[in-house]
Amino acid sequence: MNQVPLIEPLPPELVHEPLNWLFAEHYRHRQLCHLIERVGTATVLLTDEAHEILTFLRHDMPLHVIDEEDDLFPLLRRRCQAADELDSVLGALSAQHHDDLNRARALIDSLERALADGRAPGQDRESRRVFTDFALHERRHIALENAVVLPIARLRLTAADLRSLSIRLAARRGLLLDPQGEEATS
Repeated sequence: MNQVPLIEPLPPELVHEPLNWLFAEHYRHRQLCHLIERVGTATVLLTDEAHEILTFLRHDMPLHVIDEEDDLFPLLRRRCQAADELDSVLGALSAQHHDDLNRARALIDSLERALADGRAPGQDRESRRVFTDFALHERRHIALENAVVLPIARLRLTAADLRSLSIRLAARRGLLLDPQGEEATS
């Protein structure tokens, strides 16, 4: 396995700035998309990269979906004004999250088959399509979140909302924060 990850880990202290955390997480998703396209079009099996994709899809992506579905989107629904017209966008993004998790399962299955039989996904047209379609859909999804959702969140969420969001992001990842949202010393 690679010593240096191809998908950069987030610095834990960034959790204190939850909207920047989510933006940085979207950058990591773009790195994932690049890696998925690379593995999905290669004619030789890129084993280390395949394992990194699997780890991200099994761990990081589901956490990110929970971050948005359980925390960010409900906060926005409470704080946004009718003029923001965000309800339909959040509804569409939630539907996409469901589709993304299904696409991720298909991608995981394809990667597991490739690793089991030693055959690169790029050697099969259908497998290659699964990889490139996933990357295309994921890039569109994060572009919408970066262009619409995060800017509105910066305008509408209160300091208390952001503290709560920080605490929940940290707890989900096992990072310790005190009740004021500061890093706990232990």
